Amino acid sequence: MDRQHLIETASGRRQPDVVFKNGKIIQVLTGEIVTGDIAICDGTIAGVGCYDCPNIVDLEGRYVSPGFINAHCHVESSMALPEIYCKEELRSGVTTVITDPHEIANVAGSAGIQFMLDRSEHLPIHYYVQVPSCVPSTPLEHAGSVLKAEDLRQFLHHPRVTGLGEMMDAKGVVQCRPDVMEKLTLFQGKILDGHLPSAPQEVLQSYCVAGIATDHESVAFEEARAKLRGGMAVLIREGSGSKNLEAIVKGVVKEGLDTARLAFCTDDKHLLDIHNEGTIRLCIQRAIRLGMNAITAYQLATINAARIYGLKRTGAIAPGYRADLVVLDSLEDVTVRDVYFGGVSVRELDRIPPMPAIPENIRHSVHLPALGEDSLVLPDQKRYRVIRMVENQIITQKVEVGKEKVQRLMQEGKLLKIAVIERHHATGYIGVGLLDNYGLKNGAIATTVAHDSHNLILVGDNDRDMLLAARELSRVQGGYTLVREGKVQATLELPIAGLMSDRGLPELTGKIQELTHIAYSMGVNAKMDPFIALSFLALPVIPEIRITDLGLVEVE
Repeated sequence: MDRQHLIETASGRRQPDVVFKNGKIIQVLTGEIVTGDIAICDGTIAGVGCYDCPNIVDLEGRYVSPGFINAHCHVESSMALPEIYCKEELRSGVTTVITDPHEIANVAGSAGIQFMLDRSEHLPIHYYVQVPSCVPSTPLEHAGSVLKAEDLRQFLHHPRVTGLGEMMDAKGVVQCRPDVMEKLTLFQGKILDGHLPSAPQEVLQSYCVAGIATDHESVAFEEARAKLRGGMAVLIREGSGSKNLEAIVKGVVKEGLDTARLAFCTDDKHLLDIHNEGTIRLCIQRAIRLGMNAITAYQLATINAARIYGLKRTGAIAPGYRADLVVLDSLEDVTVRDVYFGGVSVRELDRIPPMPAIPENIRHSVHLPALGEDSLVLPDQKRYRVIRMVENQIITQKVEVGKEKVQRLMQEGKLLKIAVIERHHATGYIGVGLLDNYGLKNGAIATTVAHDSHNLILVGDNDRDMLLAARELSRVQGGYTLVREGKVQATLELPIAGLMSDRGLPELTGKIQELTHIAYSMGVNAKMDPFIALSFLALPVIPEIRITDLGLVEVE
């Protein structure tokens, strides 16, 4: 950015590179709709007022918003590489993403973080990284790597690293455990992301006073309000598996809460859902339909997120701000007509730049132990703790069932077996338990996408199909597979860390659609995403009960 060029352009002594005319500007700094020309110089807004130059973009009375910001996401959860993921985000108006690469870090450690930074280096999007704080998320599972504060130091001064990723180890924070404190201290002065689902008040106070600035785990309005009162920014999540926007926005609107510390995020969202409905544009649309003032909704999607993460000159249409613009046919429906990154239409930036090679250790990451007929035997107990899934949420409920009833429910197909196999080092650790409300019949589903340690997770009503599913994922080095009556029905190969595909958009989304259709035909509960819902059952920081390669975990 040339300061002199901008000053001369703003004052009219120098022609802008391009001028946007005849638009209704969503002025998020003041909460107004204003009119005026937007003059662009060197990818930056030089001025808003009356400007002219040979290069005119006539907006023909349409609305124009600052580029949207996805305040918290995991690119790996889309199952696409950064260049494919970001192309879809741009298409629906997102010009800035705040990412936490803890999925690949759990598989490949610091090399995985560097891989995502390298892969996103030259993409036409602002791609910021919150360095993963909890790899693994707890000591209650085995991950592919363990990252200590010293391992994270190398990323501290990277220009696109904005802070420390979600601190899932709330117990470690409250107890001032040395390894946790070392990480918080290392990133002091940067943004510390939180992860605090259903926290009691005494934990929340300790968590907030530690300097943790954001949280995206609220599923109810009361929870979100308590975190706001504690000084945290609340990132309202609307992803593929967790849909929390309605509950929180309804409460905010009803109570008339100040919205300055609210922003939108997706956390985990599949590429197919992103392609079909967008990410942040969908959040704006739904918030408006729930009664939020339209300009307020756009503020959550732009300037609020920028301020929360300290992104200077981002998130508004004003002199000196980045010329990232979204042209809309409809303010309330958030119908995106065109997107500009640095004043250039993303249609002109469609070509993917050359990408670095994918390291072999990231491409080949599935290492299973020898599996036999007795590998998935359920422990013999008088009473069993069962994981009951909750529709459209990633939280679960714990149910206790007697041995005889368990046997009957399994025979009736109402209870399924669930297992997690350590897949990074072939250690032989396997946790086996019971699952309710998933709905699968006559088969098995398996995946190496199992937050956050990404071991291999299996669900089925018979061991034969479950073992076949595990061997299939070993063969393709990760992904999703569906097995029915002794035959593999379909497999989505995710050979990059067992998390991402190297396929393009049409192939990847087509395969996701195929697997989703088959999963529902196999009886999976239609009120949940078959794969996102499954992938969170191994995350031992989400209430109430989970399963890891070490066995069942009662989170609370």
